[in-house]
Amino acid sequence: MPSIPHPQPPRAPQKPVTLTAHGISRTDEFAWHRADNWQDVIRDPAQLPADIRAYLEAENTYTAAVMRGTEDLQEQLFAEMKGRIAEDDASVPAPDGAWEYFSAFRTGGQYPRFVRRPRATAAGQDQVFFDGDSESSGASYFRIGGIAHAPDHSRFAYAVDTLGSELFTVRFREFDGTVSYGETLSETSGRVVWAMDSAHVFYTVLDRNHRPCRVFRHCLGTSQSDDVLVYEEDDSGFFVSLGLTENRRFVVIASGDHVTTEVRLIDAANPTSEPRLVAPRQHGVEYSVHGHGDELIILTNAGGAEDFKVMRTPASTPSREHWRDWVPHVPGRLIEGLLCFAGEVVRLEREAGLQRIVIRHADDTEHAIALDEEAYALGLEPGFEYDTTTLRFSYSSMTTPEQIFDYDMRARTRVLRKQQIVPSGHDASQYRSSRVFATSHDGEQVPISLLWRTSTPLDGSAPLLLYGYGSYGIIIPPAFSVTRLSLVDRGFIYAIAHIRGGKDKGYGWYRHGRELEKKNTFLDFIAAAEHLSSGAQAVTKPGQITIEGGSAGGMLVGAVANMRPDLFRAVVAHVPFVDVLNTICDGELPLTPIEWPEWGNPIESREVFEYIGSYSPYDNVIAQAYPHILVTAGLTDPRVTYWEPAKWVARLRTRKTDDHLLLLRTYMEAGHAGKSGRFERLRETALHYAFVLLVNRNPDVRS
Repeated sequence: MPSIPHPQPPRAPQKPVTLTAHGISRTDEFAWHRADNWQDVIRDPAQLPADIRAYLEAENTYTAAVMRGTEDLQEQLFAEMKGRIAEDDASVPAPDGAWEYFSAFRTGGQYPRFVRRPRATAAGQDQVFFDGDSESSGASYFRIGGIAHAPDHSRFAYAVDTLGSELFTVRFREFDGTVSYGETLSETSGRVVWAMDSAHVFYTVLDRNHRPCRVFRHCLGTSQSDDVLVYEEDDSGFFVSLGLTENRRFVVIASGDHVTTEVRLIDAANPTSEPRLVAPRQHGVEYSVHGHGDELIILTNAGGAEDFKVMRTPASTPSREHWRDWVPHVPGRLIEGLLCFAGEVVRLEREAGLQRIVIRHADDTEHAIALDEEAYALGLEPGFEYDTTTLRFSYSSMTTPEQIFDYDMRARTRVLRKQQIVPSGHDASQYRSSRVFATSHDGEQVPISLLWRTSTPLDGSAPLLLYGYGSYGIIIPPAFSVTRLSLVDRGFIYAIAHIRGGKDKGYGWYRHGRELEKKNTFLDFIAAAEHLSSGAQAVTKPGQITIEGGSAGGMLVGAVANMRPDLFRAVVAHVPFVDVLNTICDGELPLTPIEWPEWGNPIESREVFEYIGSYSPYDNVIAQAYPHILVTAGLTDPRVTYWEPAKWVARLRTRKTDDHLLLLRTYMEAGHAGKSGRFERLRETALHYAFVLLVNRNPDVRS
């Protein structure tokens, strides 16, 4: 791939301001990137100040110029990835009483259609009640937040975001098409929960700073201004979410941060009743509530059960003093989730990094579903029906496309309901996956999932892409992906580092990767890169590794690029959380107060302030050579605000000593998730992969 001539990169003006906290002063020369009216920008991108817009557009122009010679490659990558997607893909119908509901794409369509039909009838009776392609007509961005049908199947609610700001507008329609209700519910989180009368709904509203903090009750046919405030969360560090117990007896109002939970219940058959508190919040105690007959099933870490246990209590007396142990805590066995049925309670758990599904019966006997491969991803698929013996779950691995099974929990038999189709063909025998371990700085063993093509040599000559996240306890599963095959088929080894900060090896794996132990996340990732590129087990070489991460994973790759730039050929950072210290010191930003249990509170603690300052990617950019870097941002992103990646790139341009590529691509009509539409997202990935291939195939490419 030849070197491509292009203009000089833009240089952002420097307007130094001095910031002081805990007696420590520091200079931020690019603080002006943050618009004072950022709340308005999220709601209306046209409100972005002209000087900031000019800089972001200059960076976009530069990125387009640098990548201009890769258009053919991008089209080829896009065609490959699109060719692996069944364009008429459909979900497995989920039964609910006399109906079953599913979503389906039309060939060439960007968005799903939502469909229902009378249960156990021919496809000819399908009723398309919401067509995403038609509804999105004329919108530059379109995201469906949720479709929820009423219990009596007469009508449904739908939520749409047209800015990428995650502010959803909810509307209502009758299924037969005769009535489209006039009212709208604005600035919601996108989730609607119906009461059993099919006339009332509950929803959550976001405040001016984008925090979901108020729950309202709406009566169909009335104005939003008439809605009743049901619950308001006063602590800015707690976000509110809504749910419904599996037996549909209770609307669940959950309030919490990353380590503490408080739940209230409303009788779904009596929607005007007051919320009832289950157990008051205690710092560090998490719990979730599930309906099971006349009982509540509680998944919690109370009483020192770090990897969680299952408790039960009468629904009539839900308070903590009535909780009784049912499935005990086993250190190292993390219970990830529960799903309740009339006769069984199903749990998804993880031990030694591997998942399993366990079914517990009414007589307290239990059994696990047997699985095969060395590394795989499992998921519980909640349905609408509670009184059933059928459990639906998903299974995939890095070499095996996703499979959806219906499992009879009594007969212990399974039926394959859907096999992910790869229309262009997928021969699993041409790929290999494995699980290896890297020794981190303190002796901890870090799991790494690997995928490669059988024809790819493992002698150190192959390039490698290493992906990581490592925050909020989120686990990155070794699941199947149609996109990464475009790199693997070109001789790349693909690796996922299951680093601390996630819960891959239990809750302790998360605890030791947050707050004042956050650097373990970065050191684990570096250990994974070193393990893969040195010693007898090496499958690549230093300088042949591309690292990739998004959001908090973007912070990860930004931090390790500062710490060990010599290890890496390139960095791909999607909407990266890189201005960590400034953001976590600003209590007005959408996610800051709820983030303090994750990172620590630098406003109150000088120790935390100095610790975050010692790894924050933006604050630790120095005069050294960096790898090639591609950065993306979303203008309406409420999670990682656009100015974080913009400031990071601007500072890198002024301080780095190399002439490697440094590109910023800001999506001016999108938010945290990037562009909407399944094919537009593939075009984004094609750009990212074209960048990776450009800098790996052309060692002399320079800015």
